[in-house]
Amino acid sequence: MLTLADISKSYGTRTLFSDISLFIARTDRFGLVGPNGAGKSTLFNLILGEEAPDEGTIVWERGADFGYLPQETAEAGEDTILDIACAITPEFAKLRAQMLAFEAGIVDPAFDDDLDLHGRFDELGGYGIETKAKIVLSGLGFKETDFDRKAKSFSGGWVMRAHLGRLLAREPSLLLLDEPTNHLDLEALIWFQEYLTRYPGGLVVISHDRAFLNALCNGILELKHGALERYTGNYDDYLNEKDARKEQKAALFKNQQREIAHLQKFVDRFGAKASMASRAKSKEKQIERLESVAVDEPEEDLKRINFKFPQPTRSSLRVINLEHVEQAYGDHVVYKDLNFEAERGQKIVLVGPNGAGKSTLLKILAGVLPIRGGTRELGSNVHAGYYSQNRLDNLDATRTVMEEAMEMRHVNRDVTEQTARTILGGFLFRKDDVFKKVGVLSGGEKSRLALAKLLLAPPNLLLMDEPTTHLDIPSIDALVNALKAYEGTLIFISHDVYFIRALTQKVLHVHSGKLTPYAGDYDYFLDKSGFRNKKGGVDAKRDSNSPAKQEGGRSMSERAALTAGLTDARPSRSAADDQGSRNKSKDQKRIEAEQRASKSGPVKKMRTEISLMEKKVSELESKQNELTAQLEAPETYAEPGKAQHLNRELAITVSQLQEATQTWETAAAKLVEMEKSE
Repeated sequence: MLTLADISKSYGTRTLFSDISLFIARTDRFGLVGPNGAGKSTLFNLILGEEAPDEGTIVWERGADFGYLPQETAEAGEDTILDIACAITPEFAKLRAQMLAFEAGIVDPAFDDDLDLHGRFDELGGYGIETKAKIVLSGLGFKETDFDRKAKSFSGGWVMRAHLGRLLAREPSLLLLDEPTNHLDLEALIWFQEYLTRYPGGLVVISHDRAFLNALCNGILELKHGALERYTGNYDDYLNEKDARKEQKAALFKNQQREIAHLQKFVDRFGAKASMASRAKSKEKQIERLESVAVDEPEEDLKRINFKFPQPTRSSLRVINLEHVEQAYGDHVVYKDLNFEAERGQKIVLVGPNGAGKSTLLKILAGVLPIRGGTRELGSNVHAGYYSQNRLDNLDATRTVMEEAMEMRHVNRDVTEQTARTILGGFLFRKDDVFKKVGVLSGGEKSRLALAKLLLAPPNLLLMDEPTTHLDIPSIDALVNALKAYEGTLIFISHDVYFIRALTQKVLHVHSGKLTPYAGDYDYFLDKSGFRNKKGGVDAKRDSNSPAKQEGGRSMSERAALTAGLTDARPSRSAADDQGSRNKSKDQKRIEAEQRASKSGPVKKMRTEISLMEKKVSELESKQNELTAQLEAPETYAEPGKAQHLNRELAITVSQLQEATQTWETAAAKLVEMEKSE
């Protein structure tokens, strides 16, 4: 579909890449990775035709086209959300506007009659495009009432979703996406990811979302040191293969150096002897002919952030408590009678659709947003640290990096310039970098500086809003490792599934002003909430409150009935059998009865045991449902310590249920074999 042959690109004396080649087929799903500044965006610009290569050719297959989603888009004008999503081509957008005008009674003189207008409109996809656009917009989180609203009334992130909807409605042969998940909440991300698994075209995506790359990619392209290397598989496969290649290169380099040393020893020893000079010269040429094995630069790892959170002072068990909190923006009520409690050491993620109030809740917890009613109470010895989604909320654009770091002295008097330089160095602010103005820093640099400030005065209640935004994958890994070892309380918002899975111990679903807690990790939340089974916007949610839990396509009651039915699985006796039985002697009847008893005794015993097992499983399921219902009830959190007690009890019950179910299923299978031998 697309061929890049021997492409080179330089800016002045700096060469971004040289002699790179690549073929992209319609079935390829590539993730484009590499360090910042390696040239990923430039490579996209070359494919888009916005820049020309210094050398090489770019050839598209006839009939192939592309769709591009940048990280940021231009400000919205007077178009509605649906207008943007339907503008699949300039011609279609114009025709659609003319159709809408025609329906409003405004006739365009460019067309002789409405048949010409309708004919061309239908030829380009007509109302089918509009229907598809609405489906896509709904999947991306828009409500039907949003379709006809002006795009300029939405935030930039929602406008980006509308442009993403336009690309998906258009279905180009190749999608080029630059950080497409940055503006999606978890629900929209799940839908988008599932949609892309069925997308009929090719895909090249720049993303720092490891879980997204793992779910979608069948190949990884790494742009580094001016070269483009292709790896088969998803991101995890790429890491494994990269390590294997690195080890192989190291072994080749070691062998080559050994061979060079051996040849050089011969040259040094015999080069001055006339009788051996020709052979020594031959060895010298052999050394020159050896192609140098390239190995990764040793300083590469030093270019990654490397840090750990200093362990904060120990807080009280109850870290923060909200009671009957009310919050609103004008007439828009976000929370009414909100209750919440967090305990020491918990790692809680807030999930829910954009606009549900997650960031508002985090700001209330941080104390940066005054509440209209209710109480916010910190536990004893609790110090909160807030990491805002808008990094400039935590930073002053007019200060230098060093000035921002030293500003933390008002919280921690032990901060010195040497301490600040050490921590800033761990976040790649080295030498004169510390004198850069905050206002000129990139998004990633602002994120790193905001993290560095937290380390200069480590809080024991850490509140983070989208901490992975603008961080590259190695930086996200470093942050994950630091937070795993962090002993304070962490409450965060993120759409990075890898980040969430790595850290979450409890999920709090925020929706319509209500908080629904899930006493387990992210996968537990997916199972219980039904999000794991949402495909293309269809919720195949299982009823987790039903005792008839679905397993293997049968409910518990169905499986119990099947097991009980084995008792009557034998064929009924015929009249001839009854007559034959009456003609048998008493001794024969006695012997046969004893034989049947010897066989049926163990079977009856096993049936009795299984009946007791079924009862135990049923009781544990009922207990699990009861505990889950209590944890989902807001009033539970009004009583201090009750939620923690219920969480512990639920964990024990789940473990007991799994063990009891396994025992019951093993016994049921054994009973089937015993029945066959009767």
